[in-house]
Amino acid sequence: MSTTTVADSTSLPSASPAKPPTRQEALKAGSGHLHDPLAGELDNDRPSFSEPAVQILKFHGSYQQDDRDKRRKGAEKDWQMMLRLRNPGGRVPASLYLAIDALADRLGNGTLRITTRQAFQMHGVTKADLKEVIGGIVRALGSTLSACGDINRNVMAPAAPFERDGYPEARLLADRIADLLAPQAAEGSYLDLWVDGDLSYRIKPEGAVKKARKLQEAGAVFSGDAAEPLYGATYLPRKFKVAVTVPGDNSVDLLTQDIGLVLFTDPSGRPRGCNVYVGGGMGRTHNKEETFARTADPLGYVAAAHVLELVQAIVALQRDHGDREQRRHARMKYLIQDRGVDWFREELGRYFPHPIKGLRSEPASTLTDYLGWHRQSPGLWFVGLPVLCGRLQGELKRGLRQLVETYQLEVRLTPNQDLLLCNIGTSQRASVREGLTSLGITSPEAPAALARHALACPALPLCGLAITEAERILPAVLDRLDALLAKLEIRKPLLVRMTGCPNGCARPYMAEIGLVGSGVDAYQLWLGGSHSLTRLAQPYLEKMALEDLETTLEPLLTAWRDEGGQRSRFGDFIEKIGPERVARLLSPA
Repeated sequence: MSTTTVADSTSLPSASPAKPPTRQEALKAGSGHLHDPLAGELDNDRPSFSEPAVQILKFHGSYQQDDRDKRRKGAEKDWQMMLRLRNPGGRVPASLYLAIDALADRLGNGTLRITTRQAFQMHGVTKADLKEVIGGIVRALGSTLSACGDINRNVMAPAAPFERDGYPEARLLADRIADLLAPQAAEGSYLDLWVDGDLSYRIKPEGAVKKARKLQEAGAVFSGDAAEPLYGATYLPRKFKVAVTVPGDNSVDLLTQDIGLVLFTDPSGRPRGCNVYVGGGMGRTHNKEETFARTADPLGYVAAAHVLELVQAIVALQRDHGDREQRRHARMKYLIQDRGVDWFREELGRYFPHPIKGLRSEPASTLTDYLGWHRQSPGLWFVGLPVLCGRLQGELKRGLRQLVETYQLEVRLTPNQDLLLCNIGTSQRASVREGLTSLGITSPEAPAALARHALACPALPLCGLAITEAERILPAVLDRLDALLAKLEIRKPLLVRMTGCPNGCARPYMAEIGLVGSGVDAYQLWLGGSHSLTRLAQPYLEKMALEDLETTLEPLLTAWRDEGGQRSRFGDFIEKIGPERVARLLSPA
């Protein structure tokens, strides 16, 4: 190997030229902290935004869509906006619920949808009405800021309003993380665009959040942009997801998150610290083997006093090291998969000066849903209502509004797309129960077994990425599966999830049976996830025609029944017998 001296400058190797930023990165950098070109297009008379404005609009909580059922050759598309709210832990106060319910009726398509990240979505908003709708949400003390885009998304936490076992502290930590990771300069752009710059609606961090935010302004966590100290002018390479829970409660699908936190408390409820998991994510692309679903790795245990500092340090590490050249490879899961969790832990030391210890022991995880009636605290109750696919419409939506309005009930949304009515006084229980009965909800604790934990994404007709159906046909698919189980005399339920494309919004890769859209009325078949959401499913069929659902699954289900199915979960059976036997059962001679 040759060497050179400083004096011999002509023989020094030239530096590699810096690659120009991708279109997406250049757009973010030139947006003035997510303000332009959206601001210039908001009030024009066109029915849709340009593609650059659409990309910035995402950070403000909205996607531009069109009704694909109404597409006609040569005709203008039926443009409309989907809005997603920011509701940490799924909490929606009565006043905000009533506001968005009214906005959905007046300026949307009359429905609300509970997402798998515990937030409401509104559909059918026209571009001309967008400012009024978002402004109405903000004035009702809600927000859509960073519900979408290359930024931290809605922070998840157990929805149940229990006042015990660490639940209050888990909810508080989720709220604090949401405030800590809220963009600062972009918040100004958001308020400027949607409420004419009324800064009274700014997030006002206090206490621990205010202290942690100060640390964003120096050291490795500082982006170099004083206005946006954590994110910088280009924000994150891709979306980022955080969830908090308590030991044993896996309602939040913890291992599918970029950061998953399990909060431990002492007997009096004071936080002790968190087990930390990093690098989960569901999105992938068909026929792109370099993209994949992944469960998070254990990072270690961190004392409660340092958890907020750790969270923003991990965000800063992903900001600096995440792939900004290939968006398919930009999630933190790929960084950890490529470099390893040991590298990640070591590199994190540049951003986070406190010790990361070994994981604390946790009880076995359970997919908890809180359906039915529960004591919330002395004198208060909540009731969990099953909402298949999370869609509120028609008589159900009208009846829920009346209950919320009459009794001023707080609403909480679950990751399972269900809804909790909270703060029900003991004296109000009978009246609320009567109101639910009038809506046909007589036994909320006992929905149909397959429907109880089934999920589906919206898919067609509004999602531009959908390859095929999901939400609209899930009820029929569950009916078919239920009939098959009855025929085989199997009484144990299955965890079924369905999406219209491989992006994984309904987290199908964690299901015992995952159906992932891969063609018109055709789905990839994923099998073997665990009912406790701790193991990934595996792909077995690339394109299964939906009409072949029963004939495909019957040999597998029969084998499960005959080989101890009543003593084990279906996903565990798939894992036990292994891929070769599963493949033989799926393709009998």
